[in-house]
Amino acid sequence: MTFENMSFELQRTIKQFVLASATGLIACGGAQAAELPVKAKAVEYVKVCSLYGAGFYFIPGTDTCIKLGGYLRVESAFWTNSVYNTSVSGPGGAQNRLSNFYSARSREDVTIDTRTATGYGVVRTFFETTFSWTTGSTAATGTGVTSYSGDGLGLGTVGVYLAFIQFAGFTMGKAISQFSAPWMNYPANNFSGLPGGGGDSTGVNQLSYTADFGQGITATISAQDPTAYYQTNIWNTTNAMAAGIVTGVYGSQSFGGTRAPDVIARTRIDQPWGLFQASLAAHNNHAAYYGGSETSGHAGDKWGWAGQLALSINNIPTGAGDSINLQGVYTDGASLFNIQENLSTAWAMYGGSSRTGAYQNIGIAGVSDAIYSGASSATGTGLELTKTYGFNAGYTHNWNPYWNTAFYGGWAAVRYTGAAKAQICGSVGMAALGLTGVCNPDFNIAAVGTITRWTPVNNLAFSADFAATFLDQKYSGAITAPTVAAVAKPAAMYEFKSQSTLSLLLRVQRNW
Repeated sequence: MTFENMSFELQRTIKQFVLASATGLIACGGAQAAELPVKAKAVEYVKVCSLYGAGFYFIPGTDTCIKLGGYLRVESAFWTNSVYNTSVSGPGGAQNRLSNFYSARSREDVTIDTRTATGYGVVRTFFETTFSWTTGSTAATGTGVTSYSGDGLGLGTVGVYLAFIQFAGFTMGKAISQFSAPWMNYPANNFSGLPGGGGDSTGVNQLSYTADFGQGITATISAQDPTAYYQTNIWNTTNAMAAGIVTGVYGSQSFGGTRAPDVIARTRIDQPWGLFQASLAAHNNHAAYYGGSETSGHAGDKWGWAGQLALSINNIPTGAGDSINLQGVYTDGASLFNIQENLSTAWAMYGGSSRTGAYQNIGIAGVSDAIYSGASSATGTGLELTKTYGFNAGYTHNWNPYWNTAFYGGWAAVRYTGAAKAQICGSVGMAALGLTGVCNPDFNIAAVGTITRWTPVNNLAFSADFAATFLDQKYSGAITAPTVAAVAKPAAMYEFKSQSTLSLLLRVQRNW
């Protein structure tokens, strides 16, 4: 073979090798291309939902909007055994070494609000819960042994404030009572012990329907559960004991099972200048038996009622954002629509006395929906409904964007019928006290105060709330009281006298 032929054959071999290699690479590349993963779907990002105001976001993959919120609060109350209000009973009212100089609480509140647009309108769910750790209240046996109740040294408590669904005008679940004014018990966003208006800040189970007539005019009808916040004492005075009367308890607690919900009707007008609201409530009083068995008989049911008017005026001439809130209420057999949830229904307050022979003075008061007496049908009476009336108000003034001050006050009267007074004053327990003077269980209560807030940055507020509470009781003279071991009070002579007490609440709150 010649050199030229060999060169030609070598070139042909190299060319075939290169072509074969290229073909292999192309085939390999095609195989690799076939094995590449399918392109990933776009990530579902959380999107702002502007339909219902600031803070709402779409839940990814749905048409439901959600808003998370709440606050963290740290507070201390002075000269009281309760962070909520002043000391009017128990160790706080005793005004001795068992009384707290301060109480403290830390609380985290969490809210979850969801809304979905439908052909029937917006479907809304709302939930609010709290996690609290509170200084306990001192209790004693009178023998030098004390203990702490409340959260004490434990892990705190959990509260379910609100949990309701709203749909097509209906509200179903635990929500603020439709009877309440929008500010509930806080006409100046103030301390909790204000009388003179019905309201609950932690909700009540209900089924309500609200009709919207436009122009800010609405009307609501509601059936709500009375047992938690709107039902108080039905006393059988036959079982009144001296040791109970000196704590503000006029007989055995004798309400029976719940037979009917409270029925609420409300109309409201909301306008740029403020609002006006009128509320009515019907409350069933259902007593247990006269004695310890069914054969002893019972008093017949009686329906009580309550009516309330509320007015709010915004942007009054004293300054931008200044406001006045007012409400007045009357009840007959439905006392907790006036003596609201945070107030005691059995008052016992002590102080010093200058009366010869008296150990101390005492002021007592008891709140009931109704009373009766008797141990059997032969001796039993019907229910005597308790009447109350009162009002409260608050005025808030903004000094500048960072400071505001509010003033508030409330007053309420509790009145027993003549027959009810005769049953209380003629009871075995009252006789054992040996009252020398006037027996009259009627009383008035009042509270006034002022609160100043500093908001250095948005949603962070520091406040100081100073309040005075007054008991104007209608008893006079003196009694010989038995030992009240729970507050270390000895058996002695006590002079009846009206009472008063002060409290200071310091609070830091961060809303989010």
